[in-house]
Parts: sequence; C-alpha cells; structure tokens
Amino acid sequence: MAEGEKLKLAICRGATCSGCDIAVLDIHERILTVLEHADIVFAPTIMDAKYKDVEAMADGEIDVCLYHGSVRDSENEHMAKLMRQKSKTLIAFGACACFGGIFGLANVTNKEEIFEEVYKNTPSTDNPDFVTPQPEYKDEAGHELTLPEFYDDVFALDDKVDVDYFLPLCPPTPDLIMTAINAIVSGELPPKGATIASDKTLCSECERKKADTRKIDKIYRPHEVELDQEKCFLDQGVLCMGPATRAGCGTICINGNVPCRGCSGPTKEAFDQGGNMLNLIATIFGVKEEELTEEEVKKIFKQIKDPLGTFYRFTLPKSMLRRVRKGGAKNE
Repeated sequence: MAEGEKLKLAICRGATCSGCDIAVLDIHERILTVLEHADIVFAPTIMDAKYKDVEAMADGEIDVCLYHGSVRDSENEHMAKLMRQKSKTLIAFGACACFGGIFGLANVTNKEEIFEEVYKNTPSTDNPDFVTPQPEYKDEAGHELTLPEFYDDVFALDDKVDVDYFLPLCPPTPDLIMTAINAIVSGELPPKGATIASDKTLCSECERKKADTRKIDKIYRPHEVELDQEKCFLDQGVLCMGPATRAGCGTICINGNVPCRGCSGPTKEAFDQGGNMLNLIATIFGVKEEELTEEEVKKIFKQIKDPLGTFYRFTLPKSMLRRVRKGGAKNE
C-alpha cells in the first residue's frame, strides 16, 4: 500500500442481532483513530450501501472485512462468499461468525418444524392454508419476487468460506476490537487462522477465590442463592463456563457478579467446550472420570435446567455434536 493511502474496511452482517455493529461504535472516540487509517467502504447497518456496489469492486479490493453473524440462509452464504472474494483479509467477528452463536441453537430442530411453529402453531397466527415463505413467487401480473432460502442448519462463517482470523465474544469488547485494528494497521497480524484473544482459560483472568478442595452436592441457578462476589461461582454451586472458555474479555460478566456463559468459545486445547465442562462438573461432584456411569450423568443433568443452552449456548454448530438431530426435536 502506498504511503498515505488508507485501508478499505468493510463490515458485513449475516444472521445477527447487529450487536457487533454497535460494538464497533462502542470504541467511542477511538473510531476517529480508525478513520485516520481506514475508509469504511461497506457497512449496511451504519451507512447506505448496496450489494451491487460490492459486486462491482475488483477481487481483493477491500483490505479487511469484519463479517459478523452466522450463516442461516442463502443470502448470508452469498454475502460471505462475495466478501471473501472481494477482501484480502476476512475476519470472523463475534461469537456468531466464529461458532454459530445463539442462532446455532436452532440446530436442535429443522426448517420444517420452525416454519410449522412460526406460521401455524403460534396462538396469534391465522393461517389455515399454512402459507410459508417461498424462495420464488410470481403474482398474477407476472412480477417475480424472491426471498433467501432458509437453511435447515446454522453454520459458522468458516463452514462456508476460508477465514483468516477469528475475533470472538458476544460482542467483541472495545479493547479487543482495538487490538485487532491496531494489528491490521501495523501489519503485525498473527499467523493465519489465529484467534485474536488469549490462549488461556477465563479462570486465568478471574480474581475470585477458589477452594483448595472443590466439592459440591447441588447445582443452583444464580437467582436461587445470594452470590458471594469474592468466591468462585462453581464453589457456590453455580455453573460458570470460565474453565472451558477462552480468556480475553476482561471478565466483564464475572465482575458484574454474573457467571460466564462461554461466548469466547473454547481454548485451542479444548476438544469440546461442553464436554470439558461436563468433566469438570463431574469432578466437583466427586465423580471420577472413569466412574462416570450413565446414572451419574443423569443425576448431574437433572440439576441443570438447560444443558444444551448452558454448555453450547454459543458453540453448538462447531461442537462435536454440531446439531442434535437431523430430523428435529420431534423425532427423538
């Protein structure tokens, strides 16, 4: 890049709540520093932008694209592939792009069941002919209308395209965003495929006091007990995903007396975020791994109100499970 020339930055969204867009604005006055080094050429949530504008760009014309959101439908996939084609560097921005995120919990069911629930079974729905969105429709005047195809599965960004870097959290914190931006501007990026966050677990950043001998006999939900703000949540019988979650968030939730929910995903050493947590819970229940019988598993899980949402809230599509049942919940 020529001296004085600015980077071309794009922010693209898939299936998302757009909280990641707001996270970029949450860097506050530091956005001015970013704009000294980069021009935002595409960001539909915060500026007028058309897909045709990106399609008209030369391949690799965009220096860096922050893609947030999971891939839920054909439009998401089209834009993921388009931004990959037009960008030199593609970053999976936030938990949804990195792991599938909250949207990924839809992998417990399928398109057919979702449509049936939304367009037929809800109390406020009057749809006796069970009319559902169609990818293509032609009215009586011959006008053709199209909608994105809704997929059975929710995918992370790297399930569909090659991703250069991963910036997790829901959403990424301002400090982590600036770490990534400074690395981009300076050209001092880590090796391709790296996650721009700590390689340690969240427990390494947590200042709460941990018991020397960990042993509990009951699991509580946070509202069921008066939480000690200095004591480890797990030692109080409250599930915290910190031991199976990558550090880098600055323990924001924990500092607010809220247990970690795992939005930074697993560390690279973890074989599976939920599986690692289950092993830990068995240990603090006093059950040795080799003695973890089916009955012991059932005993533990009975005390957890939402095991899937607890252990795989953000990472189901990238877990060993990936989806619960291809046929959906009714086929169990």
